[in-house]
Amino acid sequence: MTIHKPPKPLGDANAHYWMVQKMARATGVDLATEAAEGRLSHDDWATMLHRCRGCSWERDGGCSRWMEITALDGQQDVPSACENVDTFRAFAAPADAKA
Repeated sequence: MTIHKPPKPLGDANAHYWMVQKMARATGVDLATEAAEGRLSHDDWATMLHRCRGCSWERDGGCSRWMEITALDGQQDVPSACENVDTFRAFAAPADAKA
C-alpha cells in the first residue's frame, strides 16, 4: 500500500517575491541586470520564486530570521539552506566568470 503525503502549501507569492529581492540585495546580485543581460529568463525568475515559496527553511522562519540579523549590503554569502543558493552563487560570481 502506497501512502501519499499531501503536498506542502506554498508560501505567499508577494512575501516570497520580496524575500528573493532581499536575498539578492544581501548577496550583491542585481537581478535586473542579470535579466537585461540574458542570464535570468522569465522562466528562471518564476522558478526562483517557486523554489522560495516552497522552501522548508523559510517555512520554519529561517530566512526571515537571517534577513533580520544580516546586513543587506551586498557582501553576504548565500546561506546554504536557501533553495536558490546555486542560482544566487552563480550570479554573485565575478563578471568574467559569468560570460
